[in-house]
Amino acid sequence: MDNIKILVPLDFSDLGSKALHSAEKMAKLFDGSITPFHSYLPLNEVDGGPYMFGMGASTMEDFDEIETALHDRLAEIAGEEVDASLLTDPLISIGNPAQSIAEEAEDFDMIVMTTHGRTGFSRFFLGSVSEKVIRTSHVPVLIVNQERELSNLNRIMVTTDFSDHSKEAFATAMEIAQKANAKLDLVNVMNYDAQHQDAPDESKKELREQRLKILAKEEMHEMGDLLQTKVIVSSETAHEAIINYNQEHPYDLIVMSTVGRTGIDYLMLGSTTANIARYVKSPVLSINPKAK
Repeated sequence: MDNIKILVPLDFSDLGSKALHSAEKMAKLFDGSITPFHSYLPLNEVDGGPYMFGMGASTMEDFDEIETALHDRLAEIAGEEVDASLLTDPLISIGNPAQSIAEEAEDFDMIVMTTHGRTGFSRFFLGSVSEKVIRTSHVPVLIVNQERELSNLNRIMVTTDFSDHSKEAFATAMEIAQKANAKLDLVNVMNYDAQHQDAPDESKKELREQRLKILAKEEMHEMGDLLQTKVIVSSETAHEAIINYNQEHPYDLIVMSTVGRTGIDYLMLGSTTANIARYVKSPVLSINPKAK
């Protein structure tokens, strides 16, 4: 990911600083660049929209004027938060935010965005926007939140359900870990239904742990001593198990695939990734193997 090109969608809320700081960390790690981006719907009746600068609709009827104001504001915000040498010219788009982000990102290597921002009908970062981007983006999507931006990179989690799709996240996780000299934990959730069965006995857990270690040796052996494996045995859903484990054992970054096996016993449903990105306190980097 050297010379990485990062797209940072902004909605002019305070959370934008979290995305910009996180993008700066990744850009410095991989000698990359950051491009601020905003998408809007030019409707007078839409709350806020391009008129959030105190300009009335009557003075903002010309699209060129709107886009000039948005461009200048993006450049100002980004310049206040990150090293100017990393910034490229801001981009403006008209249209549905999630679709615009995914389309614009085709010329980039990563998207960095927040899960929530302004509230109300017309505002930009509702949870549904980030979830749609996670599902449709052709490039990795780094999701940050109010509690945790990407700052340190000492401990990284990458999840697996043993499917080929989940393995698509391994290369990116390893590249980041190696570049940052970070410890990398390969994690699997072993679910069981507490209402209908007892917790798996120790022998079943050991078999799962052996399977995970074999996978780690096959796919990630170049990580050496920086790599560890962990099986989480839980009666909770996969995303609840990961969120709760992360609260007790905080990670600087969680890397996961958006697609995997289906069924109650497996980890990587798209909704699992979206729920983790929405609620976990660590930044989440999602990889969409189908988009590839």
